[in-house]
Amino acid sequence: MRLVITADTHVPKRARDLPAPLWTAIEEADVVLHAGDWVDESLLDAVEARSRRLVGVYGNNDGPALRARLPEIARVELDGLRVAVVHETGPRTRREERCAARFPDTDLLVFGHSHIPWDSVAPGGLRLLNPGSPTDRRSQPYATYLTARVTAGALDRVELHRLPPR
Repeated sequence: MRLVITADTHVPKRARDLPAPLWTAIEEADVVLHAGDWVDESLLDAVEARSRRLVGVYGNNDGPALRARLPEIARVELDGLRVAVVHETGPRTRREERCAARFPDTDLLVFGHSHIPWDSVAPGGLRLLNPGSPTDRRSQPYATYLTARVTAGALDRVELHRLPPR
């Protein structure tokens, strides 16, 4: 099962649209995980239309219309992998411990908010992934998103994709 993991897209405030390589990945993926800060419903509509399956949440920059359509936390099982998606996890200090306590029955936690790619494992085995942002790199050298595969309940082939400068 092929995954695309993205967050903090901020369309149309930070970009008019998603970068073409991300759209291609979305169209080829079995599941898209989006960890919030869409900003406008039109992007949610477009991702829903162009993806096979979307699991998304709202972020702190998403208004009432998006909050009416998306949960704060999404939970899904993908080929035996227990996944949770949330926008914010708090400060980076002790993140793994906090998230392991908050999501005890989860194998993979996808989050956003910081625009900083993150890949770590908490005590007990919870994997934490933040894809960064494909449209607003902030202090990062590149705009980014992630792809991964799920096979028999295990996550593998996690790859950070760097997008060309706009």
